[in-house]
Amino acid sequence: MLTKVNSRKLLAAVGEFVIVASKYNSRYVDAMVRSATATLKAAKAKHIRVVRVPGAYEIPIVAAKLARTKQPLAIICLGVILRGQTTHAAHIGDAVSRALMEIQLQYEVPVVHEVLLLENEEQAKVRCLGKDHSRGTEAAQTALAMAKVMAGI
Repeated sequence: MLTKVNSRKLLAAVGEFVIVASKYNSRYVDAMVRSATATLKAAKAKHIRVVRVPGAYEIPIVAAKLARTKQPLAIICLGVILRGQTTHAAHIGDAVSRALMEIQLQYEVPVVHEVLLLENEEQAKVRCLGKDHSRGTEAAQTALAMAKVMAGI
């Protein structure tokens, strides 16, 4: 788990932060989008764009196009994959993880990976809906920190 960061101390640089979020499992993903957006706004981010895609598997192609054509300060990828009775969820999770890492390295744009592969809805509630722990907030804090690091290099 990431250490809590005071978002107000991470004033956002001029530029755009993009959130690419799955529509699937919307109850959980929407909560992460709300908390990520609130964290970015609290840090005085001027430009926040939210792009919605059907599911987690579609996140990387949108992230790649944004990284290549828009060069945002950071791309925050949000999704929830719940394991079922087959290995399908694990295959999706692995593919998304590999793709997001490759995009980050190829285009030198921070890609924050919060496409969560979870065992059940209870885990999703804790990580996405909880007041004390929000993966959306953590993702935005990481994006802010990475934008600062990249600007200083």
